[in-house]
Amino acid sequence: MTDPRVEAMAKVLIGYSLEVTGGDLVQIQGSPEGTPLLLSLYEEVLARGGHPWVQLGLDEVDEVLYTRASEAQLDFVPKFVAEMVEEIQASVSVWTETNTKRLTGADPARQARRGKALRPLSERFLERAAAKELRWTTTLYPTHAFAQDAEMSLREFTEFAFKACLVGEEDPIGAWREISRRQQAIIAWLEPRKEIHVLGPDTDLHLTVGGRTWINCDGHENFPDGEIFTGPIEDSVNGSIRFTYPACSYGREVEDVSLEFKGGRVVKATAGKNEEFLLAVLDTDRGARYVGEFAFGTNPGIQRFTKNTLFDEKIGGTVHLALGKGYPESGSRNSSAIHWDMVCDLRQGGEVHVDGAPFVRDGAFLV
Repeated sequence: MTDPRVEAMAKVLIGYSLEVTGGDLVQIQGSPEGTPLLLSLYEEVLARGGHPWVQLGLDEVDEVLYTRASEAQLDFVPKFVAEMVEEIQASVSVWTETNTKRLTGADPARQARRGKALRPLSERFLERAAAKELRWTTTLYPTHAFAQDAEMSLREFTEFAFKACLVGEEDPIGAWREISRRQQAIIAWLEPRKEIHVLGPDTDLHLTVGGRTWINCDGHENFPDGEIFTGPIEDSVNGSIRFTYPACSYGREVEDVSLEFKGGRVVKATAGKNEEFLLAVLDTDRGARYVGEFAFGTNPGIQRFTKNTLFDEKIGGTVHLALGKGYPESGSRNSSAIHWDMVCDLRQGGEVHVDGAPFVRDGAFLV
């Protein structure tokens, strides 16, 4: 019997996050481990008159590709994939990792090469999204691998995930609309302001956001959600920042990351673990050393680190920035094959000042 919260999650994702209507072609991506949610999504798209199109993948495929593919095979992308990006009206991706460390041994240069090959597709995807021609969202289905990373049992992680998604609420969609209203009030205060100054342990970072757009992340493009972000002016980031939590991406954990910026560019980067990998990713392309996103985490239901970016970047009382590709709808002009989120916790001694006025202290908003 399917957990009723899975069915509730599908209703929120299809009816609220993607707002599927009759005739929409909806891409549903995932792996067999997420079958209960994938089937519920499929049924919900049909119920709303859309056309569901399921793409099942295998976690092991990327490892085989990076190990055995020739350079020509790494560069190859079928034309029909680009056509798919043009044809769909909505897309939902369900993360269902069975081994989050499976790419630890992959060659970073080969990963970067594959990223460059796929870059035109991701850029076109985001262009269509910014133009409101395409709606998309990303979520996960609880697995043992996610639970192990979070140092929880599968049962504990499942409860944690569903609570963060608010799908146990009597009216989940209403709950997300209330979050949207609260976050919009913060954005209204930020919109006319220009300068941001982040202070914390080994952190003294300045950036400019004047003229850029703040985005209200209220359960539409990530689920669970709970952040507000923008794309800082590319050459405005100056100073240093030390990230509280490991930067988990590309199949690796990079611990104790510190970055120094001048004129928007990372000029020095260190890490306590996997520093060589960090430096390799920063050399992926020109845009990889610039910031594409700066954000405040706002979800009070997420208070612990799980080594899963979908949750960790939403932790209430944190900020995060993403190196690499920015989102066009925020005004970001940074282009890159990477988008790597890194989280800095402000709940113990951190501050943010906006145009010289106190905005966040110890993780709490002051406005």
